[in-house]
Amino acid sequence: MAIDLIEATSNGAENSKDTLYMLSGVALIVFGAGLILSNPFVRRYMSQLGVGNLAQAVMPDVERYFKLRAM
Repeated sequence: MAIDLIEATSNGAENSKDTLYMLSGVALIVFGAGLILSNPFVRRYMSQLGVGNLAQAVMPDVERYFKLRAM
């Protein structure tokens, strides 16, 4: 009887729990990266490295992509 309960729990619940842990970890990584990159000192350091403002550099390409997709 106890073995049946263990098998029933381990088959379905573990997959959803693992998925939940993985997605929450990804969300924490994205949130942490956003916090770090929103700091003005980090932005200044990144611009000194040559990255500059990546969003403005990529924006024309993204706009061109959406215009082509709308056709």
